[in-house]
Formats: sequence, structure tokens, C-alpha cells
Amino acid sequence: MRNVQWSDTSRRPTWKDRPFILFTVIMLLKLALVWGVVFRADGSSIWMMLGTGLASTWVVFSLVEMVLYKKKLGAYLFFDLIFTIIYFAVIMYYKYFGVIVTYHELRQVNQVSEVNNSVISLMDPYYLLIFIDIVALVIGLIASKRLRAWGRSLAVRGRTSGYAAGFIVMAAVCAFCIWPNRAIMNEFKQAEGMGLLNYQAYVAFAADKTADVDPSTINQDAINSLKGITPPAAPQYWQAEQGKNLIIIQLEAFQNFLIDLKIDGQEVTPNMNKLAHEHFYFPNFYQQVGQGNTADAEYVVNTSLVVPPNGAASEVYANKELPSMPKRLTEAGYQTASFHTNNIKFWNRAELYKALGWGTYYDDHFFGKDDPVAFGSSDEVLYAKTSAELANLQKNGPFYAQLISMSGHHPFNIPARKYKMQLPKRYEGTLVGDYIRAQNYADYALGQFIDELKANGLWDNSVIVLYGDHQGLPVYSLDKKEKALMKEIYGRDYEVPDMMNIPLIISAPGIAPQVVQQTGAQSDIFPTVSNLLGVSLDNQIHFGQDLLNTTSNLMPERYYLPTGSFISNKGTYVPGESFADGTLYPFGGGKLANKDVTEDEYNRVHQLVSMADRYVADLPDRKNEKK
Repeated sequence: MRNVQWSDTSRRPTWKDRPFILFTVIMLLKLALVWGVVFRADGSSIWMMLGTGLASTWVVFSLVEMVLYKKKLGAYLFFDLIFTIIYFAVIMYYKYFGVIVTYHELRQVNQVSEVNNSVISLMDPYYLLIFIDIVALVIGLIASKRLRAWGRSLAVRGRTSGYAAGFIVMAAVCAFCIWPNRAIMNEFKQAEGMGLLNYQAYVAFAADKTADVDPSTINQDAINSLKGITPPAAPQYWQAEQGKNLIIIQLEAFQNFLIDLKIDGQEVTPNMNKLAHEHFYFPNFYQQVGQGNTADAEYVVNTSLVVPPNGAASEVYANKELPSMPKRLTEAGYQTASFHTNNIKFWNRAELYKALGWGTYYDDHFFGKDDPVAFGSSDEVLYAKTSAELANLQKNGPFYAQLISMSGHHPFNIPARKYKMQLPKRYEGTLVGDYIRAQNYADYALGQFIDELKANGLWDNSVIVLYGDHQGLPVYSLDKKEKALMKEIYGRDYEVPDMMNIPLIISAPGIAPQVVQQTGAQSDIFPTVSNLLGVSLDNQIHFGQDLLNTTSNLMPERYYLPTGSFISNKGTYVPGESFADGTLYPFGGGKLANKDVTEDEYNRVHQLVSMADRYVADLPDRKNEKK
């Protein structure tokens, strides 16, 4: 192919001869779509997004013109596809997680087949318009000789000096976008300031945001000091349930607003309501999960540690010798078992369970495929088969069993045979309505399990803990009608801290019911039940605390909230570009400037997260067992 310069004055090149212009316009339209779905509600400027996006796009397109000109149209189509996949992933991931997706999350694409219904349910048809140019061009190139001839005619090199200059200038603009925004803790604000493609490049090469910690400084006293707590010398309820079984029930996507909720007079979760009224109920309790969601909840509850900065704990930390509740209770003479109707290989649980030290596990091989709901057999099957197994375990002494309920999984499309309530017409066909109906069924199945535990004598001989694993109704997934329904339920706007608020209920035989207002999170469950059972954690690092013996708390949040976010007795704090422009979401709704949050708290939270990361990183690797 000749190295052709545009020098024929008889015909000046038009936009048809310059795919640089055509594909630039296409990329700007796609960026506008991303802005409308992801950044618009945050008050971001569309012009900033288009400007930062234009710079990174032109860097790549200039290289195409200078280096790949012999296959120019193919190169433009290739990069169009790559950018489009990134933009589409940003949209879809934001709709569920509320975060800006990076290559860290895209590594989990192998999990998509298990949650494809959830992914499809989040998709508005117009999102697919982002692919329309690629589809049209590919079909056109296959069907039209004229279009193929046009593609071949583009295989010429333009003015190299012009594109070289453009490349240098745009690369400098990209660097200018990235460099001053490196210190921003809030990933959403960081992506907004850098530009989406620049942010992706930055994350791929940048170090994580945790500070280096001297391992010799990691001890329980240091952790307690950072959290601002002083454990009592004689804690209340110590050994109050010594020798009792421990049954922990993790309820899929169960949020706290469901407790005592009535829809047009219908009680949504009567069994959970009764438990909340008759036992310990913690209404100000929050999730601490990361990318692994349900598996992360299992990790946090059983270790009282913090999820990793990137990836699911079940995959990132499964190679570690993790100090855990199953191991600690095994040392105290307990049998341990986990019950989950899904396959043990999902989210790498097979390795996580070894790292946590479970004595045995029961998955779909035990529960079978009958009566399917969501990812496996229904909660009714889970509870029926588990109750019989627990009765057998009790014959050999106390046990610790964790049950993972799954029937309430997003997108909450339970089969009609499982409907236990009639939804008002205004809720039909909405995510909120489907969620309420699924959780009503999950509560129904739970009620059957409670009856079975009482019938076989396990209820009065067990401490029973129930909590939600993570949010079910992401704020970002709701349309206007669904947000209006949530406002009807809450009596105010539904906000990010609301979706992270999950219930904690502890049934402890012989102890009077109590609503405990103390703020807590999933890492606090291990220390709290250890106190009730009389199992000391004096020699075990933990980042949670006993909620029955404290009056304050400082809980780092990751993933669903930007880096630097935390929950305390004051509410939920989310940083902006720095601490100074952060926002406090007080309990009960609304937003405040951060006047009630101190920078010292913010810095201590960052130290806690860094300490937790370093602690797990320094744990010995687990020896590979023979399969």
C-alpha cells in the first residue's frame, strides 16, 4: 500500500474520508449516554465528561492514523468495540453496585452465568443503543460491496505531523486530568475528574490506597484505640449461653425496613417481626460486604475482619490461614457445619471454607435440585433438610451451624407457586414489589424452620443469630415509580445508607427481649456471640466489637461506599474529593455537611483499613490439601 498524503486539490477530503471525525462523534454520543445513566444524578458536568473522554479517545485514534492506517477501518472498529464494552460495563455495574467498574471487577466475569437473570433485569433496552453503530457497520461490511470498498479507500496515511502533534497534546491533557486527581479518595469523584478511560488506565497501574503498616503495631489494643472503645473488665452477658448451640442464619438481601412493614395492612415478614419483638433486635446494623456480596458476608461474620480492596474475599483470601469463628469454636469443643443450597464451587467457597476451618459443608449435592428457587433448592428445602441434620449433630455435643438462605436473591422472580401474599396493584411489575414478595416467602420458610427447631428441642438449647447479608434494592437500580414506592414506605427519600441497613436479631434463651440501638455491622457478630457463649477472643485479632458491651462504634465501609467512608453512632459519612467536602447521612434520612464528623475519625478509619489489609496479607499461606 502506498504512503498517500492528501495532496489532490481537485477533491478535498470530506468527513467520509476521515473516520477520525466519524468515530469521535460516535464516542462522544456514547459518553453522553454513560453520563446520563451514571453521573448525571451526582451533579457532574457533561462537558467535563466529554472533554476528558475526548482527550483519551484522540490519543488512541491518533495512533490508529499513524501506525494502523493500513487496516484503518478495522482498527477503529476494534477500539470502538473495546471502549463500548467498557462503557457498557460501567453502566451495568453501576446499576447494581453503584461503583465505577474497573478491571478488578471484570476479572469476575466468570460469575455472570450464575447471575444472568440479575444482569438482564437491570438492563433498560435503550442501553443497547450503545452497540448500534458496531452492529450496523459489521452488517454493512458483510452485505455491501460499496461499504467494503469505502473501507479499503480509507487505508491511507494522513498528515503524520498533525496526528503526532495531536497525540502529544492529548496525552499531555490526559496526564493533566490524572495527576491532580490522584489523591481523591472517593473513586466516583476520581473517575469523574480523570475521565472514564483515563481512570481505567490509572487504576490498572496505581497502587492501592491503603497505607503501609508496621506489622509489630497490629494488636487488639491498637485496634480498640483506633475504634475509640475500651472493652469492660467484666462484660455483661459473659457466658450467659455457655454450652449452647450456635445457629447463624444469613438471609439473602434482607434489609431492615422490612421489619414491621405492612403493605396496605398486610404484614410482610411476620416471623422476623415476632423475633425482633421477643429477642435482641439491633435496628442500626449495617452490611460490610465487598465485591463477593453473599460470600463476603460469610467471610466478615466468621472472621471479624475487613473485605479486601479489590476482588471477593472468598477468592483473594482463600489461600490464607484465617483465624475464624469455626476454628475458635472447634477449639472450644463445637462441631461446625455450613449449609448452602448452591454449589460449593460458586465464589470459590470450596477453598474459602477450608480457610475458615469448617468441619463439614452441605451444598447442592446434599439438598438436590428439587423445588428450585433462584440458584438452588428453595428455602423450604434448605430448612427442612437442615433441621433434621442439626438434630443428629446435637447428639454428639454442641455445634455451630451457618445457614445461607438464597430464595430472596435478586432479581426476586420467585415462581408463582411460592407467592404467599397478594401485592397491591401499584407494586405489581416493579422491582420493589418483586422484592417484597420474595422476602415474604423467605420469611414464610423461616417460620417453618423455627417451628421445626422448637419441635425437636433445638430452639431452647441454641443461640440463634439472624441478619441480612447485603442490600436488596440498590438506589441506583430503581426507576421513578420504584423510588416513589420506597418513599411511601420510608416516608422520605430512600438513600444509600438505607439500602445498607440490615437487621440483626439474636435469640438467646432466658434473656429478656431488648431493642439495642447501638450501631453495629457484620464484623461485630463474632465478638458478640463469643461473649454470650463464653469463648474468649483475648488472643485473636478482630476488628468488630461486642455490641452488648459498648456505647460507640467506628466501622469502615468498602466497595458499596467510596474509600474513606465509615459508619458511626452519628450516621454514615462519605468523603467527597477530600475529607473537607464530605457528606454525613444522619440516621433517619437527610444529608448534612461533615461538621459532626472529625478528620481524626476519618484518619482513624483509614488506619483501621490499612491495618486489616496488612494483617491478612501477613497471615501464613494455607497448605494445599490433597483433593
